[in-house]
Amino acid sequence: MNVHDNGPLKVFALGCHPDDIEFMMSGTLFLLKESGAQLHYMNLANGNCGTQEYGRAEIETIREQEAKEAAAFLGASWYPSIENDIEVVYDLALVRQVAAAVRGIAPDIMLVPALHDYMEDHMNTARIGVTAAFARGMPNFRTNPEVPPVQKELALYHALPYGLHDGMGTKVHPHFFIDIASVIDRKEQMLAFHRSQRNWLDDSQGIDSYLQTMRDMSAQVGADSGRFASAEGWIRHNPLGYSSPDYAPLENMLADYRL
Repeated sequence: MNVHDNGPLKVFALGCHPDDIEFMMSGTLFLLKESGAQLHYMNLANGNCGTQEYGRAEIETIREQEAKEAAAFLGASWYPSIENDIEVVYDLALVRQVAAAVRGIAPDIMLVPALHDYMEDHMNTARIGVTAAFARGMPNFRTNPEVPPVQKELALYHALPYGLHDGMGTKVHPHFFIDIASVIDRKEQMLAFHRSQRNWLDDSQGIDSYLQTMRDMSAQVGADSGRFASAEGWIRHNPLGYSSPDYAPLENMLADYRL
């Protein structure tokens, strides 16, 4: 089990919409859980625009429940969303709220979306997460709600973008790969909790099976690794302001799965 003086290593996964963590991060999270990490799960946006079937209030309730079920299946602590879809902008109010969560959790590892993605909500979530993490130890930065600063090393990692390409269609290559073949079935089970998204993704993106799309992306990342059948890719954020250069908890915890 991976622990240090204060107990298990803490991992904070910050996605944008309910099911983003499941698509691009959850395989790695299952492996971290198996390795003894304590997991925390938050979607910045509530998913209120991800439907052509339900009204706004109804879909918010549905997607919150789906996310709670998915987090419980993963074995992670769940945190409520704080913004609407398409309203995730790089905004100080959102930074203050996410920074409060970062300080409250005091993670050793933080997982956030790609900085270059096809969708502004995703990229802005990444930027908000980066700033919130950077400000975790600054006594003069006020969070909402107010939480005392945390003086602790943190390693920040970006997932690959959904679709594996940025907004200009350029392939995004990770710094390293994590073999998720042993947990791909659980990754699919976790994604399947987001039942409301089956018709939405069919209608909005022409996806015949969102579960198969996840498997296909995982297989493509595995093929890109040249070794794994299914994989997730990670980009390590510059450690300046976050940790010492040699602090690499994700790489070390999952060394047996890493390429």
